[in-house]
Formats: sequence, structure tokens, C-alpha cells
Amino acid sequence: MAQTPRKPGPALRTVLLDIDGTLIDSNDAHARAWVDSLAAHGYVVSFEQVRPLIGKGGDKILPELVGLYPESGEAKRMSETRSELFLHRELPTLRATRGARALLERMTAEGLELVVATSAKSDEVRALLEQTGVSDLIQLSSSSDDADRSKPDPDIVQAALRLSGSQAMHSAMLGDTPYDVESAARARVPAVALRCGGWWDDDAFAKAAAIYDDPADLLAHFDESPLGMALARSAR
Repeated sequence: MAQTPRKPGPALRTVLLDIDGTLIDSNDAHARAWVDSLAAHGYVVSFEQVRPLIGKGGDKILPELVGLYPESGEAKRMSETRSELFLHRELPTLRATRGARALLERMTAEGLELVVATSAKSDEVRALLEQTGVSDLIQLSSSSDDADRSKPDPDIVQAALRLSGSQAMHSAMLGDTPYDVESAARARVPAVALRCGGWWDDDAFAKAAAIYDDPADLLAHFDESPLGMALARSAR
């Protein structure tokens, strides 16, 4: 039976944020880095095979693409190559998604705590936030280093909740892939989805409380969004 999308509770305090594809237009760049890393280690995999998997971590991507156990030495070397390619070749060319900083400024002004919940590694999280131009607006960050399993498992969302001390009923997740939405759903956190990561089929976001094109679209409709409505209910 299909689940009814959960909406934020009346006492919304914390917004959990994905970064890649949500705040910065980086999903294609990650796919290119994976393709070239795999090629450097003798595996021929196309961009089209990798791209739909972006949003998951290497612990999911490598077994699905080439059947490697994620803790194997070869898998770790591939992940290190991918990270180097992404950080040094791809990241300097990337830009924030439309309205990313303005949306975070609005949420901060509303008194919401902003906590990163991403499958990226901790060193990449810092670099991504700097490149996006929003590091000064983020209070706390959890990464793949804080979780055993990447999205769509709930580990990273749960780690972000523990870090913030917030409860699922007082939180919401903002992400751009079905893996973000599924991870949040498994942690019982309502999710708001953005299409700017490349997922334009709304059926992929069936468990999301609402869907917007990008941060600017959410900001333009903030008051009537699940986030804005939850804040309005808590103010009554």
C-alpha cells in the first residue's frame, strides 16, 4: 500500500539539507568523476549508467556498477580517485543552484536550525559548502563519515538528527533525489523535494510532502510550502 507523504509537524525546528544537486549543481560532475575513476582502474562504465545512481554513496554505487565489496582495497582506491577528480577538476567549475543562499537565509531568519545530511565525505562537505557560498549559514554537518550506510538507508538522516538533538517530528528534509526522500521517510522525517538535481519525474518523489523546481521556486512559495505552513501553525 502506498504511503501518504508526511508533512512537517506544527513545531518545526530543524531542516536537514542535502548538498549535491540541492544547493549546488554537482550531480553531473559526480557522475563524470565516477566514470573516469572507474576507467582509471580498468572498468568501462558509461555516464548514462552512473548518472541515475548519483545521490547514493560509493557503498551503494560500486556494488551496483561493478560488483565490488565497498570495503575492499580496490573499491577504496576507486573512491579515493573519484574524490580527487571531483575536488580538483570538477568542483571549481560548479555553481550554486538558483536561489540556494537566499532560501537558506530565509530559513535562518525564521529561526530554523540548518543541518547538513549528505552522503558526501566530510572533506567534500566543507569544500562543497564553500563553493556554494553558504558555509556561514550552516550550523551543523553530518556526512558519510557519520553513517554505516548511505542513502537511501536512513543512517545519515538519523545521524543528522542525533547531531542536532532534534526529533523527527520537529524536522524536515530538503533534497533532490528519490534517495533523499526515501532516506528521510525511513527515518520518519518529512521531505521536500527539488527537481534541480535532474529528477523531473514526479513519481520518483511520491513520498515527498511537496515538490519544487529549485530553491528559488521553494522560496517564492515559502509561505504556502509545508515548511512555511508548519512555521505558521507553531506561531499560533
